[in-house]
Amino acid sequence: QEWTNTFATWDPQDFCNISKVILPTDVYWSPPIFILERVNGQNSNFDYMAVMHNGSFNSIQPFQVTLTCSLMILKFPFDTQTCNLSVSSFLYPAVTDLIMKTRRTPAEMMKDSQSYFLTDGEWKFTNLSIIEYTEHLDDGEFSVVTYVISMERRPTLYVLNLILPTCALYLLDMAVLFGPSSLEEKINFQIAIILGSSMLAVILNNILPTSSNKPPVIGTP
Repeated sequence: QEWTNTFATWDPQDFCNISKVILPTDVYWSPPIFILERVNGQNSNFDYMAVMHNGSFNSIQPFQVTLTCSLMILKFPFDTQTCNLSVSSFLYPAVTDLIMKTRRTPAEMMKDSQSYFLTDGEWKFTNLSIIEYTEHLDDGEFSVVTYVISMERRPTLYVLNLILPTCALYLLDMAVLFGPSSLEEKINFQIAIILGSSMLAVILNNILPTSSNKPPVIGTP
């Protein structure tokens, strides 16, 4: 967070060329910022901020949060999900007291986020966009900054373990159905395919995400 306090200025030449001091956060006023979608979080104990001679304040408060996002898994496992991270302060109206702005552009934030996102798991970080707007709440207008995070699922594991075995089962089913085998052999093989499909359905039920209004196409019978 960065803001300016015109009452906290001094001339460095009058104070041994000191142009920056580190003070506790409770010494001067600091904007109370809230994450609207926060479900669970872990704050740091870094309760200090830097004060420049021109009245510029710089406060860094790193903390880890867990968010809940609405999933759209109709195209699973080739789906792309978006999650919002909204930052605001509902104590000071945006018209008269507090207006929130982002210092860096979305491209700069995207570059930094890619450097921090080092995991090689199921999801791939694809895009980050920033939306600045005014939220109308009761009789006041409050400034809100929303970070829209886009994540793309890596489908390789699901293609190898789910899609290819399913396609192989249905191809074998069609081959046996129109093959020259006897009726008894076709019935036995059809029963084996039904059992294999049932086991695959059980595996799908345990693997496919359930937090969605629509089921994925691969899991729709």
